[in-house]
Amino acid sequence: MEDLVSNRRARHEYEIFETFEAGIVLLGTEIKSLRNHGGALQDSYIDVRGAEMWMINSSIAPYSFGNIHNHEEKRPRKLLMHKREIERIRRTIQEKGLTVIPLGIFFNKKGIAKVRIAIAKGKRDYDKRESLKAKEAKRSVERAMKE
Repeated sequence: MEDLVSNRRARHEYEIFETFEAGIVLLGTEIKSLRNHGGALQDSYIDVRGAEMWMINSSIAPYSFGNIHNHEEKRPRKLLMHKREIERIRRTIQEKGLTVIPLGIFFNKKGIAKVRIAIAKGKRDYDKRESLKAKEAKRSVERAMKE
């Protein structure tokens, strides 16, 4: 399942501990816009309010062939998960000081829009440099093995 919209900087900016899939409540023009890859997840995050989860600051571009009933671009979108899962995520982020971020939006085999979310912790600058060094070392080893 390929991501229609992905948060590419998330893996660089955050250390990811656990991932989940959640349904998302969308309007018709939002689905059509997503099928045209018209969305962005940069600077978006997940907010747990009571027994509900909301994706804040995500952008789904207005549908180009939409009429006056087109959707608002940066509205909060409700995520759908089981109450037990939401409660477990809420407890985890409260106890450990973590955050929940969206990694990507995709359509499952049935054609239903889903959001891949992750419990993560923000990396410090030295962590980012360390991960880049490890990535570069891995690439150089692969190049050497190839030759």
